[in-house]
Amino acid sequence: MKILVAWVEAIGGHIGLRDWLLHHGYPELGVFTAALRNKQEARDWLMRNGHPHLMALIRGVEGDAQALQWLEKNGFGVLRKVAEAGDGDEDAMKWLIAQGHRELAMAAHRMNRVKTGIDEDHQDPHKYHLD
Repeated sequence: MKILVAWVEAIGGHIGLRDWLLHHGYPELGVFTAALRNKQEARDWLMRNGHPHLMALIRGVEGDAQALQWLEKNGFGVLRKVAEAGDGDEDAMKWLIAQGHRELAMAAHRMNRVKTGIDEDHQDPHKYHLD
């Protein structure tokens, strides 16, 4: 459970916990935080190192229906719910909590905040770099 809480905090931007995950046996969870923020190298790392389920989770949070289907088909039904909740599905969030997946519900909430922040940045004309 402590690892999940550390992951939730790392998703939220806690660099110290992200680095701890990277160097203490959970590199996929540390790399996940960069992949969630659209870092292509991190996304590639997840795929190359046997974590396609984590990449599918991210794609599901981004609204990719095929990623959600892949998660379900490959036995990651709970991660599908995390992805749906991370994409703003309130029923999926309620399901996670009702099934006792409180830490995963917190992770989904943090993923949603990151995704929303990225979306807002893309829509903010003050953040465009015009060369």
